[in-house]
Amino acid sequence: MTDPSDYELSAWRDLQRFKGRPLSRAMRNAGEHVATGAAELGRRASKRLENHPRARSAVSRGQDMVAKGAHKVGAGARGAADALPDWSGTAFQSVRQTVGRVSRAGLSSKRVVALHKKRGHDIASLSDLRHLDLQQIDAVRGRAASWYYPAGAALSGAGAGLVISGGQLATAASAGAAAAPSGGAIVGAFAVDAAVVLGLASRSVGQVSLLYGYDPEEPAEKLFVMSVVNAGTATSATAKTAAMADMSRLTQALVRGKSWDILNEAVVAKVSAQFAKAFGFRLTKKGLGKAVPAFGILVGGALNWTTLEAIVDAADVAYRRRFLLEKYPHLGDEEAGGSFPDTDPDDPDVPDDADEAISLLGELAEAGGPDLH
Repeated sequence: MTDPSDYELSAWRDLQRFKGRPLSRAMRNAGEHVATGAAELGRRASKRLENHPRARSAVSRGQDMVAKGAHKVGAGARGAADALPDWSGTAFQSVRQTVGRVSRAGLSSKRVVALHKKRGHDIASLSDLRHLDLQQIDAVRGRAASWYYPAGAALSGAGAGLVISGGQLATAASAGAAAAPSGGAIVGAFAVDAAVVLGLASRSVGQVSLLYGYDPEEPAEKLFVMSVVNAGTATSATAKTAAMADMSRLTQALVRGKSWDILNEAVVAKVSAQFAKAFGFRLTKKGLGKAVPAFGILVGGALNWTTLEAIVDAADVAYRRRFLLEKYPHLGDEEAGGSFPDTDPDDPDVPDDADEAISLLGELAEAGGPDLH
């Protein structure tokens, strides 16, 4: 087939226009904003109560203490974020590896092939899916992943928020700022939550890859999965641009059938370990609001939900784009430059220093893999 069908052309145009779901975009840095604002809000609340005796007498002493506690927690959370990469080391990697093994369980190429055969599609193996019309892929794909992975992540985020800030409202009334959770407790909860979210992210992208005919267990595909997770979680213009550049180069290499002679499991494992650390820090920075009393559980659940939602969207766009480019390379000539979900370089709510760029291909070259720059 040399020309895309009407269905595929329509899907290609939709890819160029897609900018992500409004909620995902709104929650980009909500957690960090909550934590950063907690100290200021606490300071203002305390000052207001001090300057208005009548207001102070009308509310409980506990509210005064909660305001002071919020100030302490906001500062503690920011300090914990800086400590995460050094503190979590072995513990984070151990949890990540365990979650990673569990997250891959049940992803079956045979099941995907069987679903297509049940629909009457003429295929014999997973790779045959890439020769089907996109409409046939969509007939089997389904939409369940767009909510049950975000739901699982939301439970983890809410749990982290509960561990970090749970009980703070009750204890703040009597202990005030001293009741703020310790840096160790914050870091520990963030490390586990980051490992769980990374596991769910990898599984969700892996499932999407199977639906488009790509095996996520192959070394090159593992790199592509990481590049999708990176792009789906990057927020600043610099981080987003770096992530999209990585994914674009990987897509071109894979579409052109580039030889991966020096790419093996050992190289991929090194890249994966470095990416996991960077991802853990990124998620922690965005989720500092989990440490704020009352808001922690809500922010944790909502942030993780939108994070996985954005990753699933990124995976669908990335594999959909790759699927079509592999069949119709000429589509790349008319592609809108830099189009990708949740991308808005002019967004004033996302300063350029809000997120550090993660160079997956840079890590790949340093680990002894091919240099795709």
